[in-house]
Amino acid sequence: MITDKVGNRIKELRKIEGISQEKLAFKAELDRTYVAGVESGKRNLSIRSLEKILNALDVSFEKFFKDM
Repeated sequence: MITDKVGNRIKELRKIEGISQEKLAFKAELDRTYVAGVESGKRNLSIRSLEKILNALDVSFEKFFKDM
């Protein structure tokens, strides 16, 4: 499913950055449990939430989807 692919990609990028879900959530101004749900593929995130997460990871939409 696409939610699994997106969640795995976010988790991969977060681990490359060496930050916790909590720190990513703080930087993206989202709840940590929301980020955990997204990473596990259980949450269907909005484009706006994805934008917040990618901004917090300093990754463009193009880079995010290109390497998926």
